[in-house]
Amino acid sequence: MLSRNRLSKLIAGAAALTVFAAVALTAAPADARNRTGAFLGGLAAGAIIGGVVAGAGAPVYAAPPPPVYVAPAPVYDDAVAYCMRRFRSYNPHTGTYIGYDGIERPCP
Repeated sequence: MLSRNRLSKLIAGAAALTVFAAVALTAAPADARNRTGAFLGGLAAGAIIGGVVAGAGAPVYAAPPPPVYVAPAPVYDDAVAYCMRRFRSYNPHTGTYIGYDGIERPCP
């Protein structure tokens, strides 16, 4: 499907060609000296074509999306890794776990 800008250019170009063809094919005697119609037709065609060309601006490009940064996975030392495997309630930020009695205790 044509974009709105291209479609309007296509319609304007078709209109300009129609006006130009109508002016060029107007029946007139060979010795006719009145060139006002040709002048006005050329003026109209030039105005339409000039408007289409002047209206065509530079293409607009959208900026790419910003990069997404992901924090790396935390790296734990051996003691923290041991406590994380042994106690499900282990909190590596505090270094403690919650025992079966509900008391928070430090991991050895």
